[in-house]
Amino acid sequence: MLNSKSIGNKIAQARKKINFSQADLAQQVAISSQAVGKWERGESMPDITTLNRLAEIFGVDLNYFSDSVKTMVPLPAEAKPTDSQMDEITPLKQRKRFGWNWDMSKGNWVDADFSGLKNLQEKFSASNLKNCKFLNSELAGLILKGNYIENCDFSGSDMRDSKLQASYLFENTFIGCSFIDAEFTKNEINNCSFATANFSGTEFLRVDFQKNTIINAVWKFTLFKDSSLVDITFDGTLEDCSFDNCSFSKVTFKNATLLNTFFKCKTLKHLTFIDCQADRMTYEFLKNGKAVLTGISLLP
Repeated sequence: MLNSKSIGNKIAQARKKINFSQADLAQQVAISSQAVGKWERGESMPDITTLNRLAEIFGVDLNYFSDSVKTMVPLPAEAKPTDSQMDEITPLKQRKRFGWNWDMSKGNWVDADFSGLKNLQEKFSASNLKNCKFLNSELAGLILKGNYIENCDFSGSDMRDSKLQASYLFENTFIGCSFIDAEFTKNEINNCSFATANFSGTEFLRVDFQKNTIINAVWKFTLFKDSSLVDITFDGTLEDCSFDNCSFSKVTFKNATLLNTFFKCKTLKHLTFIDCQADRMTYEFLKNGKAVLTGISLLP
C-alpha cells in the first residue's frame, strides 16, 4: 500500500542515508526545505514527477516508495550512469539500460497529481485512488483490475483501448475523455461525469451504470450487454448501438436521435422518451420490447 506517511518515512530514511539535510534535498528538487519537512511528516506527498526525481537522487528504483518494499535497494554501482552518460542517453534508453521501471499497483494513492502521464498500462492495477488527478493524460491501453477509484479527475485524457475490470468508480470526472474501443467489465460506475466523452466502439459488459452524467457524449457502435442502467439520461445521437439483455430503471432518452440501435431486453417498459426520433428498425425493436413509445417519432 502507498500513503503519504509511508512515503514520507522512506524519503527521510533515504535522505539520511546519503547524508543530505532537508535543505540539501530541497535544493536538488527546486522546492523549499519546509516542503520537504511536510513530506517527511506525511502532511503532503510529492507528485509522480518529483518521485521520479527523488528516486534518481537516492539511487533507488521508484518501487522503493511502495510499502511492499521494506528496505532501500540501491541500483548496483556499475549500473548507475555518469553525468556525461546522462547527457547522452534518452529517457527511454535510460529505463531499458538502467532498469528504471516502476509499478504503482496494489497501492493506496490519495491527493496525488498524475496529470500528463503517459504509458501507464497496468501500473495502477488493484490500487485505491482517491482525490487524484490524471488531467490530459495519455492513458491509451490502460488496464485497471480490482481498483477502487473515488473523486478522481481524468478530464481530457485519452483512454482509448483501455480495459477497466472488476473496479468500483464513484464520483469521478471523465469530462471530454476518449473511450474509443475501451472495455468496461464487471464494474460499478456510480455518480460519475462523462459529459462530452467519446464512447465510440466502447463495450460495457456486466456493468452497474448508475446516476452518471452523460450530457453530449458520443455514442456510436457502443455496446451495453448484461448491464444495469439506473437513473441515466441519454441525449444527442445514438448510432449503431446495442442494448443486449440489460435492465433499466429511470432511464430517459431526451432530445435523442436513435439510428440502427438494437434493443433486446426482457422489458423496455421503464424507458422514457422525450422529444426523440428513431429510424424504422430501432422503432420496431422498441415496440417489440413493449416500450412506451409516447415521446418518440419515426424519422421520415
